[in-house]
Amino acid sequence: MPEDSHGNKGLYAWFAENPDEAHRQFFKPAPGLSRRGFFAGAGLAAAGGLLGMTIPFYANMPRGLVPAAFADEDVLVGKDGLTLLNDRPINAETPAHLLDDAITPTARHFIRNNGLPPEDVDADGWTLTVDGLVENPATFTVADLQAQFEVVTTALTIECGGNGRAFFDPPAKGNQWTVGAVGCSEWTGVRLADVLKKVGPKADAVYTAHYGADTHLSGKEGKLALSRGVPIAKVMTDNVLIAFAMNGGPLHRQNGAPLRLVVPGWTGSCSQKWLTRIRLRDRVHDGPKMTGKSYRVPRYPVAPGDEVPKEDFEIVERMPVKSLVTFPKNASAAGREVEVRGHAWSGDRTVSAVDLSIDFGATWLAAALDEPVNPGAWQNWRHTVSFPEAGYYEVWARATDSRGVMQPFAISWNPKGYLNNSMHRVALRVA
Repeated sequence: MPEDSHGNKGLYAWFAENPDEAHRQFFKPAPGLSRRGFFAGAGLAAAGGLLGMTIPFYANMPRGLVPAAFADEDVLVGKDGLTLLNDRPINAETPAHLLDDAITPTARHFIRNNGLPPEDVDADGWTLTVDGLVENPATFTVADLQAQFEVVTTALTIECGGNGRAFFDPPAKGNQWTVGAVGCSEWTGVRLADVLKKVGPKADAVYTAHYGADTHLSGKEGKLALSRGVPIAKVMTDNVLIAFAMNGGPLHRQNGAPLRLVVPGWTGSCSQKWLTRIRLRDRVHDGPKMTGKSYRVPRYPVAPGDEVPKEDFEIVERMPVKSLVTFPKNASAAGREVEVRGHAWSGDRTVSAVDLSIDFGATWLAAALDEPVNPGAWQNWRHTVSFPEAGYYEVWARATDSRGVMQPFAISWNPKGYLNNSMHRVALRVA
């Protein structure tokens, strides 16, 4: 059967190649259940996770029928212009020109799922347990969080660790993100540090462990799709949030409604969605996607094909310095003078400069760069470029961060295709 680089079957290819088997697997009942009862088992997770609801007349569906919602990409309901990379789990990125807003609209924030979202995302019945190495374990409703802690709204950048993977040569395994697995929305919630201070971390607590309500693609009871964590020192900063709102409205279901973590500047997998539990541990967390090569890179440069021992991989934490051109659109026509603009960010740091080149890096132009609206937000930049004559041009963008680290033209290959912060290039046809 056709598979993506994670071993997950693409829905369209799966149904096309073997419709009977695809139908049987996708809509199979849980053990001990009849076809009528499949929504209580694995089929519930599969269909509910993608459609967001059950199929009352499932028994009448012809074999091999792909629901029209999938064919129309309505799995992205509530999103605007995103490119669907994978349908099980749902992963979708935002074309660069649709990220032009200073604050990323909810409809244009990328989606990165590892499993199948829960069906019931009712905030009224949702709870978060904080336990492990704490003095006073506690369980909070969303209303409890809002009542017991200061509610803050802040713009925070989230970027998938694999953003830019499509540009590695030879290809690296995983979703082939180009540049659009990033966004900077306004998140409303409470500081994780405030919640931890209330429950009282014990002296030997050094790492968090995060758990969500999404289910594994297999539908196996109790099997987790993703459970990551971060050092205590990171979560005790002021801009790590337990968020329950996005851009002044509810969280989008595919972006973690009704409760999620937002850990700005670090790989997006740290920002657990559909959050149900935070456990404090005395060691680095070892949940799914925390061990082996998941979200890890070699400690030293490697060549494609090199065998790298697992112990020589280190956990991806902060994201590297990066910039993005959001206007004009790639491969578009332009006049002799045009305002070029975009965003830049660098993990926990700020960006000190953004430079542009229109002559393939021979000379550089300094762009005007805004300060971040708050710590954890990306920075907006712009520069009016005058092209000397008609013809084909490329605009290259290069950011430099507060520690003098400059965005490279290209980076070294790594087995999982993480942390690609090579310069963004936009082609223009100048009349």
